[in-house]
Amino acid sequence: MTENDDLDTSQAHPRGAIAKIEHILLAAKSDDDGQIGLGELSDAMEERAFGLLMLILALPCCLPFVYLLPQIVALPMAVLAWQMAQGRRAPWLPGFLRQRRMPVAGLLDVVRRTKRYAGWLEQLAHPRLAGLTDHGGMRVIGILMVVPCLSILLPLPLTNTVPGIGVAVASAGVIERDGVFVILGLLIGLAWVLLLLVGGPALLYFLIDWVRGGAAA
Repeated sequence: MTENDDLDTSQAHPRGAIAKIEHILLAAKSDDDGQIGLGELSDAMEERAFGLLMLILALPCCLPFVYLLPQIVALPMAVLAWQMAQGRRAPWLPGFLRQRRMPVAGLLDVVRRTKRYAGWLEQLAHPRLAGLTDHGGMRVIGILMVVPCLSILLPLPLTNTVPGIGVAVASAGVIERDGVFVILGLLIGLAWVLLLLVGGPALLYFLIDWVRGGAAA
């Protein structure tokens, strides 16, 4: 096999979740409207479709100062997590979600920024604690993933970036059959949501008292 053959094979079958996602997006970039539907993305994911689709949807939520995309992808993420919880073997999207379209250029920008700042993290993932990612384990993962996905769905400050990172790390764990990554991602997402639930009301009361005190003065 020649060097060119090796290059062609690596391009046709990219290694790593981020590389595979970038390959799919680049292939769709030539579309007339420059957008890709969630149904097209789902169909393009071959093995480990849940993990790959969840990861690509979570990436826009991980980076700060990315607007609109987190709200677009949050509902499909929650639907996919619920399907995992129900024990489905492959993703299914209703018609209105399959037809939801996202800008390819924006997704590619997010993927490339992720590779630049966190690509090294993916290299650490490898099969560990494989029992956590078998069929029964995937159901538990899906149940727990619903919580940070619903947090991302809320259009409020502090509700999307850290839960998005948690979902992305857990999804990478599903793809690579790495139970350590799955546990780490779930802990990040769930701990942040718990912090918001506990600390959010306290912060709100503090701000109300502060405003009242300033008004009284």
